[in-house]
Amino acid sequence: MTNGATDIPAGPQGSLRGGGRILVLLDGSPMSYAALGAAADLAARTGADVLGVFVEEINLLRSAGYSFSREVGSVSGISRAFDAVGIERRLQRLADQARQALARAVTGRDGRHGLTVARGSVVDEVLALAGPDDLLVLGRVGWSSTPGARLGSTARSLIQRSPGRVMLWCEQPATAPGRIVVFLNDHDQANQRAVDAAAEASARYHQPVTALLCPGATVAPEQLDDIRQALSVLGAGVRLQVLPATDPATIAQAVRREHASHLVVSRECGLFQKPGAGPLLIALNLPVTITP
Repeated sequence: MTNGATDIPAGPQGSLRGGGRILVLLDGSPMSYAALGAAADLAARTGADVLGVFVEEINLLRSAGYSFSREVGSVSGISRAFDAVGIERRLQRLADQARQALARAVTGRDGRHGLTVARGSVVDEVLALAGPDDLLVLGRVGWSSTPGARLGSTARSLIQRSPGRVMLWCEQPATAPGRIVVFLNDHDQANQRAVDAAAEASARYHQPVTALLCPGATVAPEQLDDIRQALSVLGAGVRLQVLPATDPATIAQAVRREHASHLVVSRECGLFQKPGAGPLLIALNLPVTITP
């Protein structure tokens, strides 16, 4: 249930794809603030409105109501009582910090911004706000650099259920101009949505695009011509390459060979469904846009 107000209406605003907004999930972590910076930069380029979302996790508050609940400091390792009053104060402090960070991030830029504070399930509250034309920007919450790490459950649920695009932001994205890499497969409609996102990013950041096709993908020649035309927004040649395999090592090698600065992939793409996709994206440490 939303308990905080924002000055941005629920309807589409700004000029992001179809007039949608940029929603950014803020939880007080450094990664969420890195995502906020990316959202503010994108808003400055597109004129879209920015809506920060801070969710007071209801399960956390419920857990604090039990006398036996304990929490362990992430740095100190010290176990202490899970105090409901203390949790409420902490959440209020984090919400205030999120509001201040949002104001700083958009200072001097056009477009409206606001923060909505909700109490409930993070996934449910975000989905209640997001529309099909909105872009949801997430820091890689729940990710780790250790081998075999996977996408956190909250981010995974939002990727699978969001009505619009989701951008996963990394802590240190590539600074040198490179290519935007888009993965394609046999799903024509999903391919088109991914191609559209890659073309928009190419025009916005003035970067060429490489399309990688999975082995055995049955994309008709006329469809490839359409893809080439859609991606040739810079007038430069578009690279279309068929991967020899879709194991993480092969894909990582192909992406690095293209000097990729951003990945675009549909959630319908077989690559994204594979168990190795999580470690692959972590290893590449690139911003990733996931289209419906």
